[in-house]
Amino acid sequence: MNERVQPPELPASRTAQVMADIRGRIGAGQLVPNDRLPSIRALAVELSVSPSTVVEAYDRLSAEGLIRPRPGSGFFVTEAGRTPAPLVRLEPPRAMEVDPFWVARQALDADPGTSKPGCGWLPPDWMPIALLHAGMRNVLRQATSLTTDYGPSRGGAALRRFVETRLRQQSITLSEDQVLLAGSATQALDLVCRLLLRPGDRVIVDDPCYFNFQTLLRAHQAVAIPVPYTESGPDIAAFEAAVAREAPRLYLTNSGLHNPTGATLSPQVAFQLLGIVARSDMLVVEDDIFADFEPEPAITLATLDGLSRVIRIGSFSKTISASLRTGFIATDPERIRLLTALQVAIQFGGPSQVATEAIHGVLSSGGYRKHLEQLHRRLDTERRAVATRLGELGIAPVLVPRGGPYLWCRMPDGVSSTALAQAALPQGVVLAPGNVFSPSLSADGFMRFNVAHMGDARPFRVLERALKAMG
Repeated sequence: MNERVQPPELPASRTAQVMADIRGRIGAGQLVPNDRLPSIRALAVELSVSPSTVVEAYDRLSAEGLIRPRPGSGFFVTEAGRTPAPLVRLEPPRAMEVDPFWVARQALDADPGTSKPGCGWLPPDWMPIALLHAGMRNVLRQATSLTTDYGPSRGGAALRRFVETRLRQQSITLSEDQVLLAGSATQALDLVCRLLLRPGDRVIVDDPCYFNFQTLLRAHQAVAIPVPYTESGPDIAAFEAAVAREAPRLYLTNSGLHNPTGATLSPQVAFQLLGIVARSDMLVVEDDIFADFEPEPAITLATLDGLSRVIRIGSFSKTISASLRTGFIATDPERIRLLTALQVAIQFGGPSQVATEAIHGVLSSGGYRKHLEQLHRRLDTERRAVATRLGELGIAPVLVPRGGPYLWCRMPDGVSSTALAQAALPQGVVLAPGNVFSPSLSADGFMRFNVAHMGDARPFRVLERALKAMG
């Protein structure tokens, strides 16, 4: 019997090579759903192949469903070309102690007995428990549909009207169709990022900034561009240079009380910043989650802009409940329409009606204002006491915030806040080292403390021991 001779393996055809090139661009995020592919002639020149080869490659990719033709417009990537990218691959890995996820993981998963001066929320006994329980009981007494049905696409009407009224009291002009409720401020920001960002887009962030801004941008494959943050707002010269150099899509920041520094945006910096924004093709996302901690409302970008190029985000988690999470977005009506459609696509409806009705019950009660007044007094007392005790250890607040639970502090000379946090963790104390908040990793000499979690002696004892051990 004659043996069948196997033909030699042939190199991939030019058509296959073109197809592999397009698949590679899609897989790397260079082309995303709804992006237009290069024209047939342009790609032929780029890859040194004939136009007919590109036509054949595009036809085969269309048959696979990876791209689709639009008569008169060219070929476009379909949703089938969306390649999810794990968070760990989106940027060079950091050491675990400075990864932005680190503080969140330690604080969220800590044993009940752990002291958490590094976390971002208030202890349970600081929250309006009686008001919250009353609000929940009232919900349960209402129509059964509140506890069984999907929530309205834009969230409960009563809470939306409350948010609208509050924003108008802050001198923000808006109509009734400019507010969308979401499951939290984080979810609200995620919706905004889903709507506005594509992989590779540049986003200016403060340095330092809230660490979850970094992780969320990483999840959306956006590139964070850090700009130094001062006591009066972002460094304007650095901000303007970053806008000119990077052509960013967004500027993402806190308003009112900045996290982690506690600083307040000055009117001069605010006007300068909005002038730069107006001359560029970018938008501002202003997270106002600490509004209820302010003794007096600060100037905000949304107040000055009127929700034209500024998107306002807020929540009630910090002062009412992190369990019944409810956030909101305020922006122009067209963006609200698009964000609403996106929210429905993602979760088929708005946030939980139980949550929104219970939160509205708390906010509309006479007791909530009294709760805030008591909270402000208590935080003022703790802020002064903690600053004094930290000062005795050589840890100095950079500034005294107008309100809020945070102190952004400078470590003693030569002390690494990262090393200090690592030393404290086995002793049952979760700290927030500065580099967790710094995209440029330039804040190892700083640490954020939540004064509401420092009412006993344990954090100070652990800090004192760790500092002595470090020399």
